[in-house]
Amino acid sequence: MSEKQYNVLVLCTGNSARSILGEVLFNTLGKGKFKACSAGSKPAGKVNPGALEWLKANGHSTDGLRSKSWDEFAAPGAPEFDFVFTVCDNAAGEVCPVWFGSPMTAHWGIPDPAHVEGDEARRAAFKHAADQLARRIQLFMSLPVEKLDKLALKEKLAEIGRIKD
Repeated sequence: MSEKQYNVLVLCTGNSARSILGEVLFNTLGKGKFKACSAGSKPAGKVNPGALEWLKANGHSTDGLRSKSWDEFAAPGAPEFDFVFTVCDNAAGEVCPVWFGSPMTAHWGIPDPAHVEGDEARRAAFKHAADQLARRIQLFMSLPVEKLDKLALKEKLAEIGRIKD
C-alpha cells in the first residue's frame, strides 16, 4: 500500500518570495509525500528575482513557478489541501477563502527578504528565509502525522511556527 500524499498550500500576500520558496522546498524535501502549491492574497504577478536566484543557485528548478492568487485554489475543481501555512504576517491576518477539505492551518512567519537593501544583504536574507523554511518543513515531515489527533497536530504545527533560528 502506498503512503498518503499530503497537499500543502503555502500563502503569502504577494506570492513572489517566501511562499514560492516554501512551495519548492516542500516539493523537494517532501520527496513525494507532500505536493505543495503557493499563492497570495494580492499576487505580485511575478516571482521575485532574489527568490529565483536563490533557487537556481541551490539546484532547484524554477520551471513553471508563477505568482498566483489564492482565489485559484478556492475555486471548484481546485485540489483539496490537507495543510495551509501562512509565511508572512499580512497573510496570517487576512480573511482567507474557505478551503475545500477543511485543511489544518498554521502560521510560520518568516521575515521578508524581498525588502532588504543591498545585493549581499538581500542574498543573505533569502538564504536565511530558505533555511528557516527548510528547517520547519523538515521538522514537520518528522511528525507522525497519521498518528497524531487533530488537536495534538495543530499544537505541533503552531510550535514549529514559533521556532526562531
